[in-house]
Formats: sequence, structure tokens, C-alpha cells
Amino acid sequence: MAKLILPGRNDAIVPAGELMFNFLLALPGRASSPHTQRAYFRWVDQYLCDVAGLKPTTGDARLHRMQNLPVAVLQASLSAAQFRAWLGMLARSHGKQGIGQARAAVVTLASLLAEAGLLDDYTGASMTNVRAPRAEEGQRPGRWLSPEQIKRLIAAAQQIATTENQALRNHVALTILCTLALRREELAAARWGDLSVQNDRIVLRVHGKGRKVAMIDVPRPVFSLIHRWRAAISREQPTPDKESPLLRRIWKGGRIGRRGLTPDGIWWIVSDAALMADLGHVAPHDLRRSVAGVLQEAGTPIEKISRLLRHSNVAVTERYLSRLPQRNEGAILMSDVLGLDDDGWETPG
Repeated sequence: MAKLILPGRNDAIVPAGELMFNFLLALPGRASSPHTQRAYFRWVDQYLCDVAGLKPTTGDARLHRMQNLPVAVLQASLSAAQFRAWLGMLARSHGKQGIGQARAAVVTLASLLAEAGLLDDYTGASMTNVRAPRAEEGQRPGRWLSPEQIKRLIAAAQQIATTENQALRNHVALTILCTLALRREELAAARWGDLSVQNDRIVLRVHGKGRKVAMIDVPRPVFSLIHRWRAAISREQPTPDKESPLLRRIWKGGRIGRRGLTPDGIWWIVSDAALMADLGHVAPHDLRRSVAGVLQEAGTPIEKISRLLRHSNVAVTERYLSRLPQRNEGAILMSDVLGLDDDGWETPG
């Protein structure tokens, strides 16, 4: 993506004693869930990278930045003209939902700054009046992987690992994403205490969007894999307690850390595994989409698909499935009618 660097402010150096704004502390009353808060942090970080020239951050470094946003940089970066240009730049590579969320994140930041008396009311109001651009062109279509491609992706997640523990952790992460259809934020938030046995069924309590909680049945092969991962942790440190993260970071050399794997960490595992499997770009949400598509192709009732995806109602699931590439086989039928020869045909890619 191109940059919109402000003249004279293209470094990440913040002068000592400069006034800071704690966006992390101010946001909870304005964002509906932890998932939304993390998304807002991601978009604000990208805005400051693209407009103010700061270096991008992830994980703990991003949280530290959100707690210590330099007010002078914000005041120089937040203007309707720059904001409108930035959203237009996003429209070349992002969809409607992403652009809308990016707009909401920056508008919320400007509003909170104005409330704190750190941004003039005119600028705050003008930022709010900036509309999100259309995103139909240049939007990356979602991927829908076949069962065979999903298997290749899971295998590749183990191949990109440099240690046995990392391979096992990656195997667990991809298998859960490709069976339970979790969002990456939900998987990162999972704790050992979320696993339980209910009526002789192994279930995982999932903390979803909008503070919703749902129980999902865990297939026994998936639970066996999780059990192997738990045993690997227990060989190096005390058996994980209920509040400890289900997935953990891996140190160089293969030692399992105590801190949880972040949503960004899950993103990179999926992305790197997709490249290893020669699948091109695959995002974690593409796996959730693929689960829905594969189940639909297999004739699974939409009610069961909707329950797994944890949609509010079946109508939402119908709209979700309608965005997947549907079969349109008229041309294939016409080719058969004409008796066209398919000698020498090979599967593309």
C-alpha cells in the first residue's frame, strides 16, 4: 500500500516529555467488545503508519503504543483531507466491512481526543463527516478452500515449524480453525478452562463477538490432538491451569512459553502455511468461510451450519453462504452437448 507521509514527520521518534493520550484506557466505553477494540487498535496503528510515518507494531508493542499515543502526532495527522485520502487508498484493497471499521476506529479516536480537549471541535466534527468510499472494485474476494486444500494447509502448518513443539502447536491451531470455524480472535482468547465434558460430549466454550458465549462440540480426533499439546506443555512446566491460554508462543529452540499466541500470530501461521502449500494468499477468516462452504456442499442442513458459525439467525447464514462462489454449470453442460474434446486438460494452479 502507498504511504501518505506528512512532511517533516516521517520518523517514529517521540520527544521526551511530549503529551500522550491513552487510547486503550479511553476506548472500552465506545467499543462493544474486546474483538472490536483490537480491530480499532489495528486500524489506528495502520493510520499512523500510512499518514504519520510511524513504524508498524504488533502484539504488546501495539498495546504500548495505544497507551502512549503522542498528541502532537495525532493533531498533525487527524484532518478530514488526510482521512478521506487514506480511506480512498484502503478502498483499492479492502472490502466494505473493513473500510467501515477503519473509518469507525479513526473517527472514535478523533472524538475521544475532542472530548479530552486535545483536538479542536471543528476538526473532530469534520472527521465525522468523512464518508466511507465505495469498495466494490479492487476488493479481494474471499477464498473457499476444498477439503483437499484444507488438508494440505494443515500439513503445511506443521512443515513450516522449526521444532517439534511448534509443529504440534501449529497443527492444533489449524485443525481447530478448520473444524470448529473459530475466528482468530476467538482462538487466541481460548483458555484451558473453556474445555469441558457435558453429557458425555467434549465441548469448547467460545467467547465470540458482542460478548456472546457459545458451546461447540469438539470432535474426538481434535480433542486427542489438544491432549497431546497439553502433554507437551506439562513436560516443560506445571500442568496448565484453567485460566492459562490454550495456544502459546514458542521460543527459539522449541521451548513453550507461558504467554498466549496472539491473533496476529495465528494470522502469520495461516499465511505462511498457505504459501508453503502453494495456495496463495489465505486469511484465517477464509478457513471459517471454507468450513461453511464445504458443509453446504456436503448437504448439511443450514440450521447446523448456522449453529456452528454462531450467527444470530439462519437468515444471516443464508446471506453469508450467498457470498460464496456458487456453481454455475450451464457452460459445462453446453460443452457436453457440443461434444467438445477435453484431451490434454489439466487442473490450473
